Amino acid sequence: MTAAIRTQGLTKDFGGGRGLFDLDLEVVEGEVFGYLGPNGSGKSTTIRLLMGLIHATRGSASAFGLDAIQQSVEIKRLVGYLPGELPQFGGLRGRDIAGHFGALRGGVDQKRVKEITERFDLDLGLKFREYSSGNKRKLGILLAFMHRPKLLILDEPSSGLDPLNQQEFFKLVQEAQADGATVFLSSHVLSEVEHVCQRVGIIRRGKLVKVARLEDLHEMHVRRVEVEFAGDVQPQLFEHLAGVENVKSNHHSITFTMRGSFEPIVDALAGHHVVNVTSHEPSLEEIFLTYYEDQPKEAAS
Repeated sequence: MTAAIRTQGLTKDFGGGRGLFDLDLEVVEGEVFGYLGPNGSGKSTTIRLLMGLIHATRGSASAFGLDAIQQSVEIKRLVGYLPGELPQFGGLRGRDIAGHFGALRGGVDQKRVKEITERFDLDLGLKFREYSSGNKRKLGILLAFMHRPKLLILDEPSSGLDPLNQQEFFKLVQEAQADGATVFLSSHVLSEVEHVCQRVGIIRRGKLVKVARLEDLHEMHVRRVEVEFAGDVQPQLFEHLAGVENVKSNHHSITFTMRGSFEPIVDALAGHHVVNVTSHEPSLEEIFLTYYEDQPKEAAS
């Protein structure tokens, strides 16, 4: 399938270990791709590079084969972009802002504008400075979707929306995909992407650490284990076992994440007075958090 977005070795080095480093990523045409990571991980930097708003230190980025820097104007004609924060439009009314952006695109279908504003209960008669943070986000959604773009690039799109409007936003994304659009959606909230994304990329400290389908992450054979001892715990029994990670101790109990066979755990427990052992499959949220937790110093963003 055609690549809607492709990056190769994409790097933006801000110095001091901050930025985006050696990003190799491909988003195929027609998919909804979630780009997950904690705040400051490099998500917005990636999006600004894709939009040609900043220049890369090295590497390349393209959309539908168009270079993000050399052909940024052509890319912007194809894209509906929702930044993490909208520009400050001050005393302009919502209808003036929508009209201005519509004119820049050569005109948009006013029925489409009306449909989106009614779905999100957005009053275009108010001045921008009178909007709440949630209504500013609704306006941003209108500006991104109203011209039925071929590619939607959305930075933390549902931030500030109440639950009902979040559900309406998810429906809008699904409708856009059904119409043939590609969606690149960044978020630090897993539940936001679970509703609509087929694949996700996880970014931490400026580096892509995982790309997978959501169902593949669910199927990862990983367990959260808690062992309760009669006496004080000895975390060193587990810290160097194969497949064991995130060892934490608290008085008489110890918890850790493990992958693979339980046999090394059983061997380590031999000869110790164990009161209880519990094991459960972690939620998808916990799986993502294992990628978010701090590791030895790496490149940061």
